[in-house]
Amino acid sequence: MFERLKSMFRTPQPVGPAEAIAAFGPGDAPIAQDNIHAQDTAWRVTVDGARSVPLFEVPMALAAEAAMLTYRARMRAEGLQGKAYLEMWCRLPGRGEFFSKGLHNALTGTTDWAEYEIPFYLKAGQQPDLIKLNLFGEGAGQLWIKDIALLRTPLG
Repeated sequence: MFERLKSMFRTPQPVGPAEAIAAFGPGDAPIAQDNIHAQDTAWRVTVDGARSVPLFEVPMALAAEAAMLTYRARMRAEGLQGKAYLEMWCRLPGRGEFFSKGLHNALTGTTDWAEYEIPFYLKAGQQPDLIKLNLFGEGAGQLWIKDIALLRTPLG
């Protein structure tokens, strides 16, 4: 009985390699236009208070059910008072929008470049039609983000 309960709540395991669904670089224009500027190979984002910065939206044309979606990016911060983290919203038709936030792996203060990622697990029958890739900043400071990617890994 205990093993059955554990299996119901365990994280699904990948059954194949991750494939890139979308990637964004300095030639792509982010949705947000205020307080975000292309700088070399990254975008510099100025935050002043808690806000979600919409970066990109990905319409989902390929099957993504029974999969893990991963929002991955490289980020750094300078003088950030508070935290900043990745935020991904998945819209499921007829069910609404659901999110995944990188609260467990947030930037604060001054940091060097590092890779950050957050997962979103989709069960069989859950097919999103839109994915929103955001950056959430609390407090004030400067953030840089680059090498933004959305990946799909099939789950078993």
